[in-house]
Amino acid sequence: MNLSPNALTVLRRRYLQKDEAGVLLETPEDLFRRVAHTIAAADLAYSPDAGCAALEERFYQMMTDLEFLPNSPTLMNAGRPLGQLSACFVLPVEDTMEDIFEAVKQAALIHKSGGGTGFSFSRLRPAGSSVHSTGGVASGPISFMRVFNMATEAVKQGGTRRGANMGILRIDHPDILQFIDCKKDNAEITNFNLSVGVTEAFMEAASQGLPYDLVDPHTQQPVAQLDAREVLGKIVDSAWRNGEPGIIFLDRLNRDNVVPSQGEIESTNPCGEQPLLPYESCNLGSINLTRIVETSAAGPVIDYEKLTALVQDAVHFLDNVIDVNQYPLERIGFVTRQTRKIGLGVMGWADMLLMLGIPYNSDRAVELAEQIMGHITEAGRAESRRLAKIRGAFPLFDESVYAGQEPLRNATITTIAPTGTLSILAGCSSGVEPVFAYVFIRNIMDNTEMIEVNPVLKAALESCGLYSDELMKQIAAAGSLAHIDALPRELRELFVASHDISPEYHIRMQAAFQRHTDNAVSKTVNFTHDATREDVARVYQLAWQLGCKGVTIYRDGSRDNQVLNIGEVKTGEAAGAAPAAITPRPRPEVTSGITERMRIGCGNLYVTVNYDDRGICEVFTSTGKAGGCPSQSEATARLVSIALRSGVSADEIIAQLRGIRCPSTIRQPGMKCTSCPDAIARVIRKVADFQKAHREMNDLVMLTGQEPAAPAASPAAPAGDPLDAMRHCPECGALLEHEGGCVACRSCGYSKCN
Repeated sequence: MNLSPNALTVLRRRYLQKDEAGVLLETPEDLFRRVAHTIAAADLAYSPDAGCAALEERFYQMMTDLEFLPNSPTLMNAGRPLGQLSACFVLPVEDTMEDIFEAVKQAALIHKSGGGTGFSFSRLRPAGSSVHSTGGVASGPISFMRVFNMATEAVKQGGTRRGANMGILRIDHPDILQFIDCKKDNAEITNFNLSVGVTEAFMEAASQGLPYDLVDPHTQQPVAQLDAREVLGKIVDSAWRNGEPGIIFLDRLNRDNVVPSQGEIESTNPCGEQPLLPYESCNLGSINLTRIVETSAAGPVIDYEKLTALVQDAVHFLDNVIDVNQYPLERIGFVTRQTRKIGLGVMGWADMLLMLGIPYNSDRAVELAEQIMGHITEAGRAESRRLAKIRGAFPLFDESVYAGQEPLRNATITTIAPTGTLSILAGCSSGVEPVFAYVFIRNIMDNTEMIEVNPVLKAALESCGLYSDELMKQIAAAGSLAHIDALPRELRELFVASHDISPEYHIRMQAAFQRHTDNAVSKTVNFTHDATREDVARVYQLAWQLGCKGVTIYRDGSRDNQVLNIGEVKTGEAAGAAPAAITPRPRPEVTSGITERMRIGCGNLYVTVNYDDRGICEVFTSTGKAGGCPSQSEATARLVSIALRSGVSADEIIAQLRGIRCPSTIRQPGMKCTSCPDAIARVIRKVADFQKAHREMNDLVMLTGQEPAAPAASPAAPAGDPLDAMRHCPECGALLEHEGGCVACRSCGYSKCN
């Protein structure tokens, strides 16, 4: 297998089996063999006398060749005791206290198993409504969303994936204005992505400036009217402010509801791409499009025969997942098998375009998107029909919109999902998103820098004789190639990053894939920080006009102000017993460490950071002859030492000290720190990264049998404005990417949603 160092890191952290002490029990090859064997064995239920060895080998080969990967729970759990293989579920929330808390319990069981959940809160009566059984008043959907949020927070602490939720409220619910604003504070309802469920009638009313009715879900009677254009403006304003809520077009979800006899589709999974009926689950996988580009005498071409073969095996694989899956609730298993929905998608789209020499923001790319996805969906349906001849159609086929046609094994075939960690494993761009950044700079322990460059860009620059470390640093600093005048125009036009692409082309690309996708398309329209509310409004209108099923936007830096909440006193905590006293562990007899000289405004500060086998345990400082603030630095070092030996994480300490500014330091050019505390934080960061790299190197040796050339430490957030830290991964410090309503790190695999 040709896995990158980042892929090996993600596998070690999130996928490979470990014992209770955290020791790895399998290699990447073992993982893929475990998954292939488990999924192929499902064939025995249909052909008991047929061997599965050949099918297992095909499944194993397409995963180890990084041509196809299933969703994360399948990789994590196939062949293991938990056995829960689905990514996401939709649960109903009915308007009784018993049903609400039954949904809370069911969601907790799903999160414990590694899945995410989607809910529509539209059936709940609005806040202030009378409750006849108690004589009281209803607290409304938003208050119950907070209950779900708190339950998720409690459960996610012990899981392998973080619990993620989608919360949806219909545009005609009387509490819709409160819903739009309920995440105005970024610290609120943090385990939910939110979307407003809009109707075609609402969008028509908004376009004409007309009022529309708010309907009490309990009585189904209109109770008030709002100006549709003003409400859409509030949604736009909130999304511009911090990216939420998104919108989904409910009528379009139900237009493509394959079994309308089973009720309406009211919700989707947490990333917005899989509309589901209550108690359905989604079983997803993605084809790596970079693996179907072949070299010919005329240049790179798409190998459609290989793509067809991959689609056939992938559909077979995903249909088998439904059979071997150990569902967290019996009812989910039953409902899922009634329709047998699968969601085959793609990743590496942006990289494939680069390999073909096609700019992402071009009509040619949009046309190719339709061609590729149309081919995948048709080939997938053909394979589903073949399986139906052997295994039978999905049980509700005769009640479906396909009744009377050639039987299908699966009610839906295709979905475009975000592929955050999967695309790291595959070494390609995520889903159908453009490349976020082409060059990253990583710091290594000896103060040198390691440059990571998109391989397609690197090959193109080397072929032109233009590649240099200095140029790569310039691109990394600029964030894209667009304004690097030293580069030829054709390269700048081809290698466009996410923020170089107009919002209109983001939506056109999403719409092109949607036209040939059974379910929905996960795609984030990334705006620059200076984008206006009018820009966001135009995207919403265009998404509606072009036939998208939903839209998610993110304006760069729009959530950074949440750092201002750090350190605020939290009031209203329940009174109770005093917390147990924290006692620092004793200083160890023997430590290792480094001492680094840091220039500060008053001279030199010498920072010593020591560690033992349990981690960093103490910090010392001393100042040079020029003076400085020795007492303040010593006090900081002593408090840091006590905190470290009391169990406070080094990352938390670094976050508190990093970026503190001293006038005597910041006035002088060429400084590597902004104050004495910032200098201490930087040296702690170095040692922490060194320890992490050392641990990871040991694991990589175990996985690969050979040592990497240079263990790279995690990239640190740039010095300067501490608000900028919010753009960076909380686990490793790399730049975060926003996709499909989630936040993902392509360096370590961290995601808000898994």
